[in-house]
Amino acid sequence: MPTLVNTVMDSTLGGWRARGCGCGISWALGLAFAIAISSGSASAQSDPRIADLVQAGKLRVGLGVVAAHWAIKDPASGELRGVAVDLARALAARIGVELVPVEYPSPPKILDGLGTSAWDVGFLGIDPSRAEMVDFSPPYLQIDATYLVPAGSAIHDLADADKPGIRIAVAAKSVEEIVLKRTIKQAELRAVDALPAGLELLRAGEVEVLAAPRPTLLLFSGRLPGSRVLDEPFNATFAAMVVPKGKAARLAYISEFIEQGKALGLVQQAIDRAGVRGVLAVPPGKTTTH
Repeated sequence: MPTLVNTVMDSTLGGWRARGCGCGISWALGLAFAIAISSGSASAQSDPRIADLVQAGKLRVGLGVVAAHWAIKDPASGELRGVAVDLARALAARIGVELVPVEYPSPPKILDGLGTSAWDVGFLGIDPSRAEMVDFSPPYLQIDATYLVPAGSAIHDLADADKPGIRIAVAAKSVEEIVLKRTIKQAELRAVDALPAGLELLRAGEVEVLAAPRPTLLLFSGRLPGSRVLDEPFNATFAAMVVPKGKAARLAYISEFIEQGKALGLVQQAIDRAGVRGVLAVPPGKTTTH
């Protein structure tokens, strides 16, 4: 079996090996990749649903480089890692083409690439407001969103945060902003281009609350001594792979891939490998967010 894993990874990713490569991929995850790839990569070359990708010889994947449940970049090596990155690698390997990451400072910014056809598939939170621009695969990850408050804050629950004079920083065009615009009655929303900017506003006292996915806030809380992540969520987002509108054949292929990956435990292994807290792998067969 080790020979199978190494051979498959090497042949499909141009030398990217499951072990002995310095990439840090776990044996268990490498094995899951190998199973997924070996069951689909040969037939993928003749699958008409992805014939354009096979012909191009590459898979361009839109990634929001912001947190490990999506993607983060190692500051020293420049290597991308995270749950979405692992799934992107597995998909490219299954198809048998080169993975080409297309990086954005946040997941919502991925939508900016639609006008120039900058990517073939991407990773986004599911929201009906985006359905006019992209089509979603079945969900693979549940991500709670809540609030981060600084040391000494009198805000202990969601109701405390929705009061006059409270300013809430949130990423522009994110699912969190979309939800809060529907639900916040008295507090003021302050949109930021990227979540690190929101953290700096909180640190400087220019906002009282930072709204974001729980995994990001748990990471940020370590950078702001005494800060607290609220237990109560204001939303649960479901992450999915996306394709530009009108790519029905490609959507069918990636939806099949996601369901197979969930059944093989690929998603849970990617979560474990990234060390992400505050998310749940969506079970196989769950094809809607309700």
